[in-house]
Amino acid sequence: MERQAPVITLLTDFGLNDVYVGVLKGVIAQINPALKVVDLTHQIPPQNIAAAQFNLLNAYPYFPAGTVHVAVVDPGVGGARRSIALELSDGFLVGPDNGIFTGLLAQRTILHAVELTNTEYWRVLQPSNTFHGRDIFASVAAHLASGVPLLDLGAPFDPATLVKLPLATCTPTPTGFRGNIQYIDRFGNAITNIPGEFVQGKRWSVTLGKRTIPGCRTYSEAAPGQPLALIGSHGWVEIAINGGDAQFQLRLNWHDTVQVVT
Repeated sequence: MERQAPVITLLTDFGLNDVYVGVLKGVIAQINPALKVVDLTHQIPPQNIAAAQFNLLNAYPYFPAGTVHVAVVDPGVGGARRSIALELSDGFLVGPDNGIFTGLLAQRTILHAVELTNTEYWRVLQPSNTFHGRDIFASVAAHLASGVPLLDLGAPFDPATLVKLPLATCTPTPTGFRGNIQYIDRFGNAITNIPGEFVQGKRWSVTLGKRTIPGCRTYSEAAPGQPLALIGSHGWVEIAINGGDAQFQLRLNWHDTVQVVT
């Protein structure tokens, strides 16, 4: 059976109103039109690196080994931050060294890390100071997915020097666990950093300030318009409204403290 070309995924905050995403795909197609490109999302809130790392963390396991994941949420573009590529045991990461890979790398070992200094694999010798996604990352990803060894792309560096985002921790309490809201999706569901396995098979509830929210198995276990907590498809405890927007109705914000009582 003929070996299929690896997949490239794209995750950005570029949105869909402009040509930026299409341009990334054009650069990839110029290098190797046989590559399959999958859009993870381009609706990351502008400059929100934490949202990007959460989405990449949750998408990564669903792709075949050898996939090249390009993540570009890059408020420091053109500045001192490094452009990097990382090789893991089951895939590759390409993007800025600004913490965008933090959550994923907390779960995996880096085999090789390079700064993208070899201009042979850039789109142009003088990249734009505002669009490294086009001039460096997309081009490098296409070459990498086409078989160029990662170590040919630039200078190796110690993975211990990677920029990392501070990740809130989930801690045990006398009555359960304390965590934080780590992401809010487009439905207004607030996703915590409390693993669902901590409440699986138990009677439990979530406390937000003075409000207690019952733990459920499905959205429909709460009456329409009422709050509930459940284990989301991502495996984390999330807070939702049946048929509504929990962020708006409960006035939730990123990093709010959440307590699970079991």
